[in-house]
Amino acid sequence: MPDVLSAPLVVEFPFTRSLGPVQSAFLTGLRERVVLGVRTTDGRTLVPPVEYDPVTAEEIRDLVEVAPTGTVTTWAWNHAPRRGRPLTTPFAWILVRLDGADTALLHALDAPGPDAVRTGMRVRVRWAEERTGAITDIACFEPYDGEAGESGGTGESGTTGEAVRAGGHSGVFADPITGIVAPARLDYTYSPGRAQSAYIEALSARRTVGERCPACRKVYVPPRGACPTCGVATAEQVEVGPRGTVTTFCIVNIKAKNLDIEVPYVYAHIALDGADLALHARIGGIPYDQVRMGLRVAPVWTEGARYPDHYRPTGEPDAAYETYKELL
Repeated sequence: MPDVLSAPLVVEFPFTRSLGPVQSAFLTGLRERVVLGVRTTDGRTLVPPVEYDPVTAEEIRDLVEVAPTGTVTTWAWNHAPRRGRPLTTPFAWILVRLDGADTALLHALDAPGPDAVRTGMRVRVRWAEERTGAITDIACFEPYDGEAGESGGTGESGTTGEAVRAGGHSGVFADPITGIVAPARLDYTYSPGRAQSAYIEALSARRTVGERCPACRKVYVPPRGACPTCGVATAEQVEVGPRGTVTTFCIVNIKAKNLDIEVPYVYAHIALDGADLALHARIGGIPYDQVRMGLRVAPVWTEGARYPDHYRPTGEPDAAYETYKELL
């Protein structure tokens, strides 16, 4: 029985989105050290602003400036900040209701320790030295001794909390932010379990091993340790392939980060001979526009690799649709 494997795994991608007029004004305002909210028809001021009233679903566009000072409504201490957090030293996550707002904003509070944080404490924005039009333009919040409307808590616009609540804002700035790229990343340790550990170990010997269900007798590759149809545990190992049949495929036209493959290329579901579940892999050795359902393929290994680099055509006649239609 092979050892159960584990390895660090990172899933990372940039999420690119365009901004509507409300979010554009909010982020551009942060760049200019102005905090904007949006006012609903019943007079509530929402910060951060949204484009639709969460109660009535009505579209709202009435922008209003609020003060960079506020009150902590609740908090939690972060004793060990992870990568990408607003501060590298221990800090408090807080919900802060800015003066002039009726909702709370989530951000970080720079405090010497949890004993220095309390619900109801006064805080103010600490602006980032370099601002680009993002929520990180607020570097964090810091304790503040003043009350709402005092000049010590104003932004560059010079308005106080009371004045902010009374007046609106055009939302017009020079060179407005119209889109953002938000990186998403998940770091975790992946353990494939008993069945997939055996599968990976077999791949290192250039063999493909699945497991057979004792009830329906189907062979699943990669194995999961249980039959997805019958729900019973699987233990009987069955070697399949190495050849197989393309069941379905897609043509990839967007180049992925850190993947040294020129587009367009083809990813396909391949039913290996003897398997009752198709796995996915890249198809090579053939022009992308000649890949087709029923194409017979075989794995291509590179030196030292633990899994096939891609699959290529074998030159055999295409498989009949009836032989793989149940695996689509």
